[in-house]
Amino acid sequence: MVHNNPDGKRDVWKTLETLTSYLWEFRWRIGIAFAFLILAKVAIVLVPITIKKIVDWFDISLNPDPILIVPVALILTYGLLGLSSTLFEELRNALFSRASQRAVRNIGLKVFRHLHNLSHSFHQDRETGGISRDIERGTRGINYLLWYIVFSIVPTIFEILVICTFLAINFEAKFVLITGGTIAAYFAFTFYVTRWRTKFRVRMNAAESKANSSSVDALLNYETVKYFGNERHEAERFDFHLKEWEKQSVISEQTLALLNIGQGLIIASGMIVLLMLAAEGIVAGVLTLGDFIMLNAFLMQMYMPLRFLGTTFREINHALTDLERMFNLLDVDDTMSEPDDAPELVTNGAAIRFENVGFGYKSDRIILKNVSFEIPSGQKIAVVGKSGSGKSTLVRLLFRFYDVDSGHVLIDGQDVRDVTLESLHAAIGIVPQDTVLFNDTIEYNILYGNPRCTRSEFEKAVEQANLKEFIDSLPQSFDTIVGERGLKLSGGEKQRVSIARTILKNPPILVLDEATSSLDSKSERFIQNALDIVAKNRTTLVIAHRLSTVADADRILVLDNGEIVEQGTHEELLKLDGLFAEMWWLQQIEQIEAKLTEMSENKDPVSV
Repeated sequence: MVHNNPDGKRDVWKTLETLTSYLWEFRWRIGIAFAFLILAKVAIVLVPITIKKIVDWFDISLNPDPILIVPVALILTYGLLGLSSTLFEELRNALFSRASQRAVRNIGLKVFRHLHNLSHSFHQDRETGGISRDIERGTRGINYLLWYIVFSIVPTIFEILVICTFLAINFEAKFVLITGGTIAAYFAFTFYVTRWRTKFRVRMNAAESKANSSSVDALLNYETVKYFGNERHEAERFDFHLKEWEKQSVISEQTLALLNIGQGLIIASGMIVLLMLAAEGIVAGVLTLGDFIMLNAFLMQMYMPLRFLGTTFREINHALTDLERMFNLLDVDDTMSEPDDAPELVTNGAAIRFENVGFGYKSDRIILKNVSFEIPSGQKIAVVGKSGSGKSTLVRLLFRFYDVDSGHVLIDGQDVRDVTLESLHAAIGIVPQDTVLFNDTIEYNILYGNPRCTRSEFEKAVEQANLKEFIDSLPQSFDTIVGERGLKLSGGEKQRVSIARTILKNPPILVLDEATSSLDSKSERFIQNALDIVAKNRTTLVIAHRLSTVADADRILVLDNGEIVEQGTHEELLKLDGLFAEMWWLQQIEQIEAKLTEMSENKDPVSV
């Protein structure tokens, strides 16, 4: 698995090639849009020529006896050319918008799907706020890039070529040379200064992403911030990143001012020289007043878009930078691969077998060492052990969040690496220790287990999870919003929602990953009854902290330092008087001490 650096430089041509592939679907629409673009520019170029004709017609020295009908026709032509350019531009916009918006949609969807396909390790290392910002800027950058290339750069270049061709045919070579030289100098200056400024944009984006990640992280952990009174610390951490963003933003604006001043100087110099030459031509009788006005109009037509060329280059460069960061996410090759012809997992009893499994998150941190055990179809097997012994790692390997370093994980004899991930995940349901809910309604979170279920299936799941009484007590019933990560619900209420959606999923395999460890005794008993209903007739793997919750398991495995050191029923393990018995009696003592403390605190003082 390869983790690409999101900040790494991606080849510009590769970025453009990726973007072009999403536009290919609309190549005919784009071709017609370009045809309208050419017609619009032809109309614009004809406007100064029409103005020249009108002015020369009224020049007494050129036309001693002007008649009104000719300039009226020219004036009408002038107006129609202006209308035509607007009409063709709007038709171009209307045609091209479908292609650009569909590209934004398809690329955004592909990045979203790709992120969900990335490995568990990638998501453990990610900065959610920064990635979210990169995607937002990247999708916005697609619109900017297409808009400026199609509606600014390409039309401007086409217009300049047409005007220079016209000047070459109708004027002396020096007019074309000065015009071309001015434009070339402008392009070169703008290009190199804009490229030089790119690094400041990259630094500014990085600082903005860091600031966004910091703020999102603090808001997601709002309660922790409050518990420790670290509001000032979080504000200072946020401001530290904002300070760097401010610094790079100021540098970016200052260098922009330098760019604009240089562009203005080049344009002004070119216009002065050309108009001086035109004035000399009129005095010499070589050029007419109409030629002077036409030249001025041509220069204004060329230089007006050129004035914005710096902005155009800058925005294109910025858009490319933003796109590179988003496409870098697509370049992250960290997905769990499956064979091209991988079959779907077929369950017939859903028996699970871990066969000589060895695994470590890193080469120098081995978690599981040659672990072997089996969960027969329909049985409940519990895994207990001290923290860090590798219990939860078994669950991650079963879901294939990671691949084993050695050995096999089998379901009904099928290696989980040989079947499709979609069918594997569909066969397993989980009730985790920390249930995280979407910031939506209770109904949405329950339906997440099977959005296509019938109403009767939904109501049955609610009933089996012992949720009905609680939901009936809520003013908004199923439409109650649970808050971000389900923070508006208690631990027990969240667990029951988690159980209900697992019931709706109706998987042949059930995983209970310390599902009651964070609950009080009363809630634990309540949830445990619901879990027993869910586990009935299912192959069940239980990761347990409280040993009392797995006393009814068909077999209990005791894991220590990545190895199974004891196994048997609850009674057999107590008689063995080993590690399980030690943990059992320690928990019994802790429960007795907690009960005595509770009784002591609630006891009224005795009057003597």
